[in-house]
Amino acid sequence: MASKDQKQGGGFFSSIASSLSNFGSAMQKSVNGLMGYEGLEVINPEGGTEDAAEEAQKGRWKQEDRDSYWKMMHKYIGSDVTSMVTLPVLIFEPMTMLQKMAELMEYSYLLDLADECEDPYMRLVYASSWFITIYYACQRTWKPFNPILGETYELVNHGGITFIAEQVSHHPPMSAGHAENDHFVYDITSKVKTKFLGNSLDIYPLGRSRVTLKRDGVVLDLVPPPSKVNNLIFGRTWVDAPGEMILTNLTTGDKVVLYFQPCGWFGFSYWEMGLVSSVDFVEFQQRLIEHHKSSLLSLTGLYSYPYNVGIGAKKKALFRILVPFHFKYCSGFFDVFVFIPMYIFVFGCSAGRYEVDGYVYNAAEEPKILMTGKWNESMSCQPCDLEGEPLSGTELKEVWKLADVPENDKYQYTHFAHKVNSFDTAPKKLLASDSRLRPDRYALEKGDLSKAGSEKSSLEERQRAEKKIREAKGHEFTPKWFALSTEIAPTPWGDIEVYHYNGKYDEFRASIDNSDSNEEVDFKSMEFKPWQYGNLASE
Repeated sequence: MASKDQKQGGGFFSSIASSLSNFGSAMQKSVNGLMGYEGLEVINPEGGTEDAAEEAQKGRWKQEDRDSYWKMMHKYIGSDVTSMVTLPVLIFEPMTMLQKMAELMEYSYLLDLADECEDPYMRLVYASSWFITIYYACQRTWKPFNPILGETYELVNHGGITFIAEQVSHHPPMSAGHAENDHFVYDITSKVKTKFLGNSLDIYPLGRSRVTLKRDGVVLDLVPPPSKVNNLIFGRTWVDAPGEMILTNLTTGDKVVLYFQPCGWFGFSYWEMGLVSSVDFVEFQQRLIEHHKSSLLSLTGLYSYPYNVGIGAKKKALFRILVPFHFKYCSGFFDVFVFIPMYIFVFGCSAGRYEVDGYVYNAAEEPKILMTGKWNESMSCQPCDLEGEPLSGTELKEVWKLADVPENDKYQYTHFAHKVNSFDTAPKKLLASDSRLRPDRYALEKGDLSKAGSEKSSLEERQRAEKKIREAKGHEFTPKWFALSTEIAPTPWGDIEVYHYNGKYDEFRASIDNSDSNEEVDFKSMEFKPWQYGNLASE
């Protein structure tokens, strides 16, 4: 009798599992055969069951353009395409990568709070929330212009900050940035590594980011998660950032570990369900952990069993396992645990996308504060016990909330992004190498795609010509505001040479601010000049 019931139960749950597997395959599938494109993968950004072939027809590309660029790009599958492909201005936004680096300054007040904070763990909450704020800007699906070698971007008139960024290398493309106010110093050497996958692009942040809080001299080091751009050519383009962010206090050893949930109907890429006895429960848990080391599961249900586990280097992750069924067998009570995410009953949602969860740990890797939220909305925190559970009598406290954004903005810009592009945040006597002055960027901002394309080509041709002259003369390019150090910084995706701020920009700005000249400059009449050689004809 018992075995018969067991078989019936197994058949019932097996049928559910089979249905889920078939159902899930509709979410992420190849359109090969339907459209004749080998290996093409189209993923619906809304998490719907819509057929992939229908989704492939959507997006910003015309059909003939899709066909053309697929034929051009498919040969690069598996390659790093950071600087090897010339792209049309159709997919660009009127901003350069240097300007996008400056968008992180919008919520700089969070670093001011971190510097003023007496609690070392709340200090990490504020600082990590500040780094999370940039991901709202990173979800934009328009590509920023690659900076020309020697190009710069300056930002003032915001939070008492002075920000300077410079393109310090062309091959490979590398940028360096420095920001400072009364509370903090921010330094970054930025480089990306990519992997083109056909209709998607993996982006690995091969850079070094550090913040120094001035009051106590605390130094914070960031390891950000990778990003993935989906539906590059076919379908509606969207961006996700699945993975782990680690911000370490190099002074004390405290750190915060945050998990950026991957987008997916159930928060992960496949489903796992089964019948296990109480004796097998721990073994099942361990198997589940092994399968999901890279992401934090967030499974909830009517009956929720909280189970704290250690992953890797004692990283805490809160698994909530659904336990909705309890059967009685003739031989007595027999516990049957059915692991089914609650999300299966909530069709039409994109579970996991935007969600961020994790903990602040002390140097002994004991959890002190839990953090949760969405990188496109807000972040909150709450004190926790050594098991990672919220402390009794405490409540979630909102730390950061997204500011109001313009409605129906063509490029999904925030109000601050528009300021970054304007001359309102420019210092007097702006450097002629500033990104705002790029003629291709300005033409695109005005909606003239034809002129933007021709100006972009002209700048790239001039850059190639300068490279030939440097090689012929045996010259090396030397950045003005940053210097290549001997420091090599390790990252999860490879090592990177670190550029240090040389302090000369502060001296330059001080000389201008102390001058008696009140001459007004018409920025729009300035010519963009990042060049190492003034007149190519004379070289």
